[in-house]
Amino acid sequence: MLISDIKRVIDQVSREKGIDRITLIRALEEALKSAVKKKFGDKIDVEIQYNEEIGEIEVFQFKEVVEKITDPDTQVDFEEGQKLDPECEIGDSLGTKMDTTTFGRIAAQSAKQVIIQKMKDAEKDAVYADFIGRKGEIINGIVQRFERGSIVVNLGNAESILPNRDQIPGETYKRGDRIRACIIDVLHDTRGPQIILSRTHPDFLVNLFKTEVPEINEGIVDIMGVVREPGVRAKIAVSSHDPDIDPVGACVGMKGSRVQNVVQELKGEKIDIITWYADIAKYVCNALAPAEIIRVIIDEQNHSMEVIVPDEYLSIAIGKGGQNVRLASKLTSWRLDVQNDTKYSKTLKDGYESLIKLPGIGISLADALYENGFFSPLELSSASVQELLKIREMTEEKAAELIEAAKEPLKNLGTDDTDDTSDEDDTSGTDYTDDTSGKDDQDIESNPLIEDTK
Repeated sequence: MLISDIKRVIDQVSREKGIDRITLIRALEEALKSAVKKKFGDKIDVEIQYNEEIGEIEVFQFKEVVEKITDPDTQVDFEEGQKLDPECEIGDSLGTKMDTTTFGRIAAQSAKQVIIQKMKDAEKDAVYADFIGRKGEIINGIVQRFERGSIVVNLGNAESILPNRDQIPGETYKRGDRIRACIIDVLHDTRGPQIILSRTHPDFLVNLFKTEVPEINEGIVDIMGVVREPGVRAKIAVSSHDPDIDPVGACVGMKGSRVQNVVQELKGEKIDIITWYADIAKYVCNALAPAEIIRVIIDEQNHSMEVIVPDEYLSIAIGKGGQNVRLASKLTSWRLDVQNDTKYSKTLKDGYESLIKLPGIGISLADALYENGFFSPLELSSASVQELLKIREMTEEKAAELIEAAKEPLKNLGTDDTDDTSDEDDTSGTDYTDDTSGKDDQDIESNPLIEDTK
């Protein structure tokens, strides 16, 4: 199949479709081989190769040299073979160049179909190879059409899908609108590469900040954690490797310019930027910004905390529908129980009075129990003798008697004597615990630990 400008066609298709030249050439060779088989049958032995110098795809037919021909399609007699190669011998395989113009219209159509299919397959592979290493990257595209709630986005050399679940609630688009999203997955199936986009994934927020904040892109400021309720609110924790650079200030920018660019892209989603601390108590206090924190009680065993706030900050700490405490809990990976100071003080007072009422416990022993973290009969009943022996002048016999005395009123009640759930605000989505054994109290200075960028 002599095509005078085939080299130019290969170069053009390779450049426009992003397909490797070798892949295209192999597709053309296979297509022509299919055409030959179509016309002459499967028995014929042919070899196809592209001649780069003359820009021609050459077809060579090979036949075996025999004394007597029984199959003209695969054999040539010795006399004819010597005309082609005087040095040939019986059993040799001789190749002759075929005239590709004799293949016919059907064979040519078959070659064309193979070429088209191979080009499509090669184009799919090229698109997949281009995007598979770009997961997490923000990409720009044009809204092309809508399919059952999903948005098909044109990326120039490929199409992508923004599923309904990955769209920010309340956002609307029309055909032709520009859209930015994060590549979260690239699938390779029979229909071609599926490039999945998202505007709700935390990586989208991370990469927006990398675009706006040079310190993050350069590795001076690290993003330690991100949580989002898309379209409503997000929290992002940052830290700095350079003590002279304030990580929160770097993300906020001059007069809030950097964070405002991110907020605009997210269509008004509020973003709290906080400083990350290795000290989990400080980290939790920052995560609950802008609420002030009086005290945190850490329960390492259950990986939970009680957070005590002034009465006027309870609704702020919990947030609308429990949103603030829910995001803070996800960001820090700790279960958080937020209580107001009045309720916490009342709980402690009631627990202390309950201790004094137990047989064998006076004010002095109640104070000692209180100092060692036993604030109520419930906590005393779940203690071990070894834990009580840490109290001054305590004996094993006395410790066992106290534990049994604490269990007795609980048996009569048939339920816990404490209630840690708050009835003042909706704290849905937050775990609570009434086990305070083994907890550490930490008083927190509120203002120095809270940074807010609302």
